[in-house]
Amino acid sequence: MLTVDNNKKLYEQDFYLWIQTTVQQLKERNVEQLDIENLIEEIDSIGRREKKELKTRLVVLIEHLLKLQYWTEEKEYNARGWRNTVVKQRRQIAYTLADSPSLKAILNDVFLDCYQDARKDTINKYQLSSNLFPEEPPFSLTEVLNTDFIP
Repeated sequence: MLTVDNNKKLYEQDFYLWIQTTVQQLKERNVEQLDIENLIEEIDSIGRREKKELKTRLVVLIEHLLKLQYWTEEKEYNARGWRNTVVKQRRQIAYTLADSPSLKAILNDVFLDCYQDARKDTINKYQLSSNLFPEEPPFSLTEVLNTDFIP
């Protein structure tokens, strides 16, 4: 018989088997044997991953919008790829928000930080002048997410 202590050891020794065992215990409503502490940690980490993915996609989206709007020297050669990335990132953000609508509120909270990260990352990746992109966002979150908005 699997005990809570054995279940906790299983978490350290074979994570996949721990997941399968935990799922089975939940299906059987066998809460007495659940490794609650690790289950809470794993569920919490899923939420953190969702938020991190959303922020990462927003940063990439903003990077490409900045390049489309301000990096005129490279635009002629790269605009198609940049627009492609904008479309893909918006689609993935929309999918994420459809699955987890409560994340939409997080977008408002992280928008300015994501803009700053996108600005810095783009400047550093391409060794561009820090004056190329404005310090404050030249577009709103609504515009960033709007599928019809391409600068």
